[in-house]
Amino acid sequence: MGIVAGLDSSPDFTRIVVCDSDTGAVLRQGYAPHPLESPEGGGRPADVDPQAWLLSLGEAAGGGLLEGVQAIGVSAQANSVVPLDAQGNTVRPAMVGGDKRSQVAAADLIDALGGREAWAQAVGSVPQTAQPVTKLRWLARSEPEAAARTAVLLQAHDWLVWQLLGRPARRTTDRGGASGTGYWSAATGGYRPDLVELALGHQAMLPEVIGPSDAAGTTPEGLLISAGTGETQAAAFGLGIGLGDAVVSLGASGSVMAVHTEPLVDQSGMITALADATGMHLPVVTTLNAVRTLRGTAELLGVPDLESLSELAMKSTPGSHGLVLLPYLEGERTPNLPHTAGTLAGLRRESMKPEHLARAAFEGMLCGLADALDVLRLRGVDVRRVFLLGAAAELPAVQAAAPALFGTQVVVPQPADYAAIGSARQAAWALVVSQGTLDPRTPPAWQGAVAQVLEPGEELAVGQAVRQQFVSVREQTHPGAL
Repeated sequence: MGIVAGLDSSPDFTRIVVCDSDTGAVLRQGYAPHPLESPEGGGRPADVDPQAWLLSLGEAAGGGLLEGVQAIGVSAQANSVVPLDAQGNTVRPAMVGGDKRSQVAAADLIDALGGREAWAQAVGSVPQTAQPVTKLRWLARSEPEAAARTAVLLQAHDWLVWQLLGRPARRTTDRGGASGTGYWSAATGGYRPDLVELALGHQAMLPEVIGPSDAAGTTPEGLLISAGTGETQAAAFGLGIGLGDAVVSLGASGSVMAVHTEPLVDQSGMITALADATGMHLPVVTTLNAVRTLRGTAELLGVPDLESLSELAMKSTPGSHGLVLLPYLEGERTPNLPHTAGTLAGLRRESMKPEHLARAAFEGMLCGLADALDVLRLRGVDVRRVFLLGAAAELPAVQAAAPALFGTQVVVPQPADYAAIGSARQAAWALVVSQGTLDPRTPPAWQGAVAQVLEPGEELAVGQAVRQQFVSVREQTHPGAL
């Protein structure tokens, strides 16, 4: 039996799991928050000193957590940029998350290359505010001195791997991380240095993209470090999803991703053509409104929490007595309606009750995510099973409606640190390949997530009628949006 560790450096904390390399059984765990200060007005900072990630990692690994570990895998928040100078020092704090400062930069880049279709053909996605390529454009325009000093570009997991290895001359990344930058193409498997120059104003060194089972290197103590990957790809790997599976994530916003055999080119910008952590592809579609729809409805109805809203919604019936909520409270990305607002349709005297509005909020949120699923299905992505993630996935109103509205089996995994587990699985893969005991093309067969399985059952026809009513209202309100 070997022992491996998976490290997930999220925006708020570091989690570490130590696992049996053969079975994936979790042996021990560590956790530490990131020592970050919130910006004025609260919320997550857009600029972070990367040293905070190392401090958090050290605290999470304290107490001998890594004793006996032979290999470590690293995942970290996506859409981060760590700009380094020629000596490897940070030019400025890392730029992380969905940085609204980059909105104008994204539009500039789209125009500079000749439109959305040109970007989709080049790298499989259209520039968005969160992407590194857009952050580089903002840096060049807003902090030209820092941009001029930038000689090397890394993402969060690249930087952490590099630090763990003792800052060697060779810097690496993986396909998953590279595919989210906006200057690497999942279709060709290569960088587009011209797009870096278009954004930053000059060329910069980029990390070498290594294979899913490759090792980034070995520490002086003999500890193997695997390629690393983005948090999204690591979570998918930790869940054990494969062809025919999709993952619907319920956060304030929502996302839908599915394993596919080839990259997708989508000039609408609704699909981001990511690569996964196994050599396959992971197209992602994002909605701006998921759990924020439920929270807004709970505030409107004066209920204290989402559990109470769910309980209220369960007093209604499928279809919410004719109420249909288009949940575009923050505008929407899928469909692409950035300046629109939500719509409540079907108001009648008998439908004007709190339980019907509560049910309409759940159905509207899930129908919006079903729209995102359809974007993938219409591009040839096979979806036979949906994994539902997030705290809201445990709500009875979500579980009652999701299978029929999605039109497929729904799996609700038991809460776990799936990104950290996926990182540990990658470490196990690199370890056994380095020992010559496993085919580099075949990941270790770990036990899948423990989960609750929900079937559409007899509710399927009713759910599809509810879904069709949602589509009808959307088409009347926003014709041709999807």
